[in-house]
Amino acid sequence: MRKKMMLALVPLTALALNACATLFTGTKDTINFNSNPAGATVLIDGIEVGKTPITVPVKRSLSGKTVILRMAGYQDRTFELSQEFNVVSVLNLASILGWGIDAATGSIMKYDRKDYQMDLERRTSMAQQLGVQHVVLMDELARDAEGNSIIPQVFGGSIAIVDTQTQQVIVAK
Repeated sequence: MRKKMMLALVPLTALALNACATLFTGTKDTINFNSNPAGATVLIDGIEVGKTPITVPVKRSLSGKTVILRMAGYQDRTFELSQEFNVVSVLNLASILGWGIDAATGSIMKYDRKDYQMDLERRTSMAQQLGVQHVVLMDELARDAEGNSIIPQVFGGSIAIVDTQTQQVIVAK
């Protein structure tokens, strides 16, 4: 009787060990995103998930996930979530079924970093880059009767006229 029970337990144990990473560690990791300043929009693979600070369950995958932190007046901060091999998958041993399930669910990999703190850099305006107070795009200039561009008078400051298509400065005064 014991031999029969032992023989019955062997295939059940082997079946239970299939897809070990999926069963034992799940298919998602919980990741915290923070930014300085707070309130940046968090996009994962182009999908908005909320604003910092936020904790998000992120589905594992074999391919990387791209995160963008976006806030008005600041440069976008783009990075890939850091992944590593999920060692629990080795319990699949020689089971092709187990490896297949773990690969399909992304559980062969896991996110090794669970907390991202990012400093956002202020975006500099074109006027700041050019060292002037006002920037006017060429196609926004008024025209006289002959079709010539009229450069506006700016009192108490300097101006730069910029070609809309090439982004080159045409005139600065």
